[in-house]
Amino acid sequence: MTFLPETGYVPTAEDRAGLDAWFAEYDARSARRDVAGMADMAVFPLSLVSDDSAGEGRTAQWDRERFVATMTGVMGDGAGDIAFESTRTPVFLSPALAVVFTDSTMTADGETRRLRYADVLVKRDGAWAFQTMIQGGWGDTL
Repeated sequence: MTFLPETGYVPTAEDRAGLDAWFAEYDARSARRDVAGMADMAVFPLSLVSDDSAGEGRTAQWDRERFVATMTGVMGDGAGDIAFESTRTPVFLSPALAVVFTDSTMTADGETRRLRYADVLVKRDGAWAFQTMIQGGWGDTL
């Protein structure tokens, strides 16, 4: 007999609240451009999935040092304000696994950009951490 894991996990209100709290903290660190603090909320090696300017899918795995260096370059020096307005749609695969789809508006230095991305999060020792970042358009930097 083959054992098949149960599918169709229905999250509890506590599951959703925990994930929402995790994202609130991550967004706060992002707004402060606290890249080292953002890295503290990840599992390394971190998987990245994107596509490049030629339309080809790209993947990479980054260690903490690469994440901090790249995100510091992306986020800038912190001289101006940065704010996020996000709508998140989590899909819980289990109590400890979630794929979260995000539609976000980021405003930095008076310029607004719309973002759409997904993250894969895992819960370890009772705390969420992101392990995979998925977003189009970043493949040339991978």
